[in-house]
Amino acid sequence: MGTKGNAERADSAVAVQDPSRIRNVALVGPSGAGKTTLAEALLVATGAISRAGTIADGTTVCDHDPAAVRQQRSVTLAIAPLQHADIKINLVDTPGYADFVGELRAGLRAADAALFVISSGDGVDAATVALWQECAEIGMPRMVVVSRLDHPRADLDGVTAACRAAFGGGVLPLYLPVRDGTGVVTGLVGLLSQRLFDYRGGYPPAEGEPTAADPDEVGVARNDLIEGIIAESEDESLMDRYLDGADLDVNALIEDLETAVNRGSFHPVIPVCASSGLGLAELLEVLTGAFPAPCKNAPPPVTRPDGSAHPVVAVDPAAPLVAEVVRTTVDPYQGRVSLVRVFSGTLLPDRPVHVSGRGLSDRGHADHDVDERVAHVYTPLGGTLSEVSHCVAGDLCAVTKVVSAETGDTLSSPNDPLLVVPWTMPEPLLPVAVVGRSRSDEDALARGLGRLVAADPTLRLERNAETHQMVLWCTGEAHADVVLSRLRAAGADVDTEPVAVPLRETFAGPSKGHGRHVKQSGGHGQYAVCDVEVEPLPQGAGFEFVDRVVGGAVPHQFIPSVEKGVRAQMERGLANSGFPLVDIRVTLVDGKAHSVDSSDAAFQMAGALALKDAAEKGSVATLEPLDDVEVRMPEDHLGSVLGDLSGRRGRVLGTETDSTGRMLVRAEVPAAELLRYAVDLRGLTSGTAVFTRRFSRYAPAPSSSSP
Repeated sequence: MGTKGNAERADSAVAVQDPSRIRNVALVGPSGAGKTTLAEALLVATGAISRAGTIADGTTVCDHDPAAVRQQRSVTLAIAPLQHADIKINLVDTPGYADFVGELRAGLRAADAALFVISSGDGVDAATVALWQECAEIGMPRMVVVSRLDHPRADLDGVTAACRAAFGGGVLPLYLPVRDGTGVVTGLVGLLSQRLFDYRGGYPPAEGEPTAADPDEVGVARNDLIEGIIAESEDESLMDRYLDGADLDVNALIEDLETAVNRGSFHPVIPVCASSGLGLAELLEVLTGAFPAPCKNAPPPVTRPDGSAHPVVAVDPAAPLVAEVVRTTVDPYQGRVSLVRVFSGTLLPDRPVHVSGRGLSDRGHADHDVDERVAHVYTPLGGTLSEVSHCVAGDLCAVTKVVSAETGDTLSSPNDPLLVVPWTMPEPLLPVAVVGRSRSDEDALARGLGRLVAADPTLRLERNAETHQMVLWCTGEAHADVVLSRLRAAGADVDTEPVAVPLRETFAGPSKGHGRHVKQSGGHGQYAVCDVEVEPLPQGAGFEFVDRVVGGAVPHQFIPSVEKGVRAQMERGLANSGFPLVDIRVTLVDGKAHSVDSSDAAFQMAGALALKDAAEKGSVATLEPLDDVEVRMPEDHLGSVLGDLSGRRGRVLGTETDSTGRMLVRAEVPAAELLRYAVDLRGLTSGTAVFTRRFSRYAPAPSSSSP
């Protein structure tokens, strides 16, 4: 393939009118593969910025996030719009670190195609293969860039072969490298055009006849590419003509290739070196020519806020507005900034919109439906906002000060409120307990948590009523580090503390208790005596209260008071532990009352004292929560996972192969052993395993777990 012309310099703040002139491309791949560097190079090449590093202190498309700078990795998605050959390309730079898969999926929601960036020095990891398969399941068009050709360990041929082996059929190079005498890649040979693109003078390349490439290698690679294109072509006569030795029209092959890429069945590989500009012209050509415009893809399903069905929306600027917030941040100067993908209609400034968010109440996002006014519409470039007059269907933009908007919310017309079905959010499984160092820090913590939860749907906030802890559920250690850094940047001086697991207690056997509450203090005193028998019930049976008093030893009106006192003491727990008591039967067998001094409060106290006395005389067992755990992993890691679960006191319930060919392990594991399982499992399986957990039941804890 040849280039369609040099990149045109254009004002990125000019609003696009036609959705067919837009390409939304997510940059995905492992951390360190060079996604952000590639985006910067493309911005420079197309004139969107003057040089790399002119925005955001050296990280052009990274967020102005001090936590991201300290982490030395991109932890949030960012937008880099550029113009090439009258096409606007919105590059959605996604995090490569596994903890930020929520941001990555938001980036995929904002995009119509995925550009996989693979470092020539590192190759393909298991997490990237899993992401490729995830994109394949939804039919998203994909292409591969082999980056960092200047890496000391660069192995372009090896990584290209590894991509083909890992990603499957349809992954073929469009260009072969041309090297100088020292092995440095100085140009590319187009396998279809059979032209040389010489980058020794930098970007844009000089075009000429190939003289420095191995003709046999080019011939073999060209034949493989043509056969791959023919296999995906809708023209069934192509293969016959090719086998008969007929010359095939290159332009027709290019059209077939672009069609196959567009529908997600063919995946070109392009080598790129961001530092020298090598491959940028060829990459831009394929991005604009082969990746689909927004109008080629169906928007996500839409319902009404009450859940009733709604017809499929059209990618039409004149249709009713349907847009989705794919990221939320709070800027010190702009306030709340919402990054928005418009699926239908046109988003205009100074107009009212309906903001609807539902389905994430378990993570601290209360369901909401409110009308607000959009003051301004912007084109974002990293942390810089440039105001535009509108944003049409298929485009990305930013709006500010829509105070109720959270990540995942839908913006629609107030006259016809709608709700976009949200993308799949990863379940946060790493708990972190936080506490402010002072009262003022507690106030700042509450404010900071509200902002974080609104921005990050992968973060779950839990105020545990039993342990009295504020627990943040994160997706991993890096996610937790960033969350804590953002809290501290918001002015909250916070510490972490060990996460407490809520335990229970029960009676290990029958026991008897005597409760006597007698006080004389002038006037009416307090008098209540009761005797109880306590016995354990089966797990999960709850609490039973039985009245076996005879002869009116405890007046009828005070029997409910005894039960109330026993229940209150069960909730408070015993003095030496404070864990709630569960699964017991308490039988009131005897007691005494006074005609003047007995009262409801006195018998409540006597009932509580009787239960405590029975516990002191009897045997009490500590119960710990058990979780049902499901772990999915490649078969190679089955032994390691089973051994690790055994070391966590887990009881394996079964193993099987799931529909994707991965191993599924079901087990019952104490919750106390799962506090860091999200981190440990990732390390144990090189990031290839995932797990879920849900509460199962309480069971006796080992004696070492008792208070």
